[in-house]
Amino acid sequence: MLRILLFLGTNIAVIALISVTFRILGIDNLLAQNNVDLDMTALLIYSAVIGFSGSLISLFLSKFMAKKAMGVHLIEEPRSHDEHWLLNTVQRQAQATGIGMPEVGIFEGAPNAFATGWNRNAALVAVSTGLLRTMDRDEVEAVLAHEVSHVANGDMVTLTLIQGVVNTFVVFFSRVIGHVVDRVVFKVERGHGPAFWIVSLIAQFVLGILASMIVMWFSRWREYRADAGGANLAGRRKMISALHKLQQAHDPQPLPDEFAAFGISGSGLKELFASHPPLEDRIAALESAA
Repeated sequence: MLRILLFLGTNIAVIALISVTFRILGIDNLLAQNNVDLDMTALLIYSAVIGFSGSLISLFLSKFMAKKAMGVHLIEEPRSHDEHWLLNTVQRQAQATGIGMPEVGIFEGAPNAFATGWNRNAALVAVSTGLLRTMDRDEVEAVLAHEVSHVANGDMVTLTLIQGVVNTFVVFFSRVIGHVVDRVVFKVERGHGPAFWIVSLIAQFVLGILASMIVMWFSRWREYRADAGGANLAGRRKMISALHKLQQAHDPQPLPDEFAAFGISGSGLKELFASHPPLEDRIAALESAA
């Protein structure tokens, strides 16, 4: 909750800073001289509401959506030695990182795992049946440590709030561009003409691509940090072995951004929009830190 309040406070401060900067630089007066009657403060507030509402709703519903979408079976009463081991391993790692015991689950699918939840003391950590079949216990322990590190780092909350911040400015600047073109180029004096909506949509699309690159950069950075956390909890060799094993497996199924998944990556230009770095880069980072 403190992290959410901090980011909301930061966003409000940035909004106030932009508003003050526009006034100091005389942008408000310049727009007024060109008959661009734009209320910057109201637009900033509107943009923040639009930018954050979807991100926060997704975050707060992420655990519920994960259980339903992935068909997660929660381990409440262990029915096998493997389930008992999974619970004990996550509990030990949670205690080591100082977070509350997450819910632990299993879902059907190719080798993968994820963590989700807005509260680091009431998160969800789940592994796939494919991962349990493919990896030995040392490697599974490393994967679990990676996911627990995501929870301890508050990565799901941070990524969602960064998404909210960039969404805010995508909406804000796309509307400013559309409004200026509508007033200055097409000389619309009241309301908004078709040019405003067309230009705003085009600007929002272009700015949205740039914003996605920023969000995905953070997503890739958090993976290196979670790998390092997993190595500290389970051991570096185990973490490297788990990543090597994932390289040999088929492509893992993609998961939403609100889930901190274990192994998705891209290549070439796709790397700019990939939520995970290439596995070989993650392995190299762990080996170089040894």
